[in-house]
Amino acid sequence: MASEELASKLQRRLRWEEMEEGGPQPEPRAAPAPEPQPQPPARAPIARADAELSVQLNRRLDINEGAARPRRCKVFHPYSEFPEFSRRLIKDLESMFKLYDAGRDGYIDLMELKLMMEKLGAPQTHLGLKSMIKEVDEDFDGKLSFREFLLIFHKAAAGELQEDSGLMMLAKLSEIDVALEGVKGAKDFFEAKVQALSSASKFEAELKAEQEERKQAEEKRRLRQAAFRELKAAFST
Repeated sequence: MASEELASKLQRRLRWEEMEEGGPQPEPRAAPAPEPQPQPPARAPIARADAELSVQLNRRLDINEGAARPRRCKVFHPYSEFPEFSRRLIKDLESMFKLYDAGRDGYIDLMELKLMMEKLGAPQTHLGLKSMIKEVDEDFDGKLSFREFLLIFHKAAAGELQEDSGLMMLAKLSEIDVALEGVKGAKDFFEAKVQALSSASKFEAELKAEQEERKQAEEKRRLRQAAFRELKAAFST
């Protein structure tokens, strides 16, 4: 009994001392682990996007300042975009374009232009060839499309080319014959184009002439076949 009372007193004594010292001290808690920070995204795609945006903005500024032309739609109608040229002339220029389009990709690149100028007897330096392409390169791809090729002759006819430029030499030395246009007595090949009839009536007349030529060719073919059948029948009897 005495031992129980003594134990009880000791416990009260310990509680009293703990209260005097400020109460029981809580055990220190472990610091929470820091949350993982998100990694910054890779800068390569951002840098690439910034570069593409910069190119687009620079091109837009060039277009606004007149230093570049807006890209045209892929559908190209040479007869409507170059009404000053006759159908026959455009077809002749197309044949010439295809002749030097060795890669058959619809373009004349730097090396093909080099070969063309050598064939025409007016070879150019590498820088000269690049300058020729740059003067009419509307889409900045470093080569000539058929539209850009026609633009050379358009500029020459409009007097927009330097007399001693490579493009003027190309236009003057081309194998297109003025007689094919049916215009004689003109001082200059390009003056003949400017002095042509109105584009609408001329286009209609040329279209009818082509239809008549095809009709005559078909009639000749039919007559040849008939003659052959008659000859074959004569030998069979």
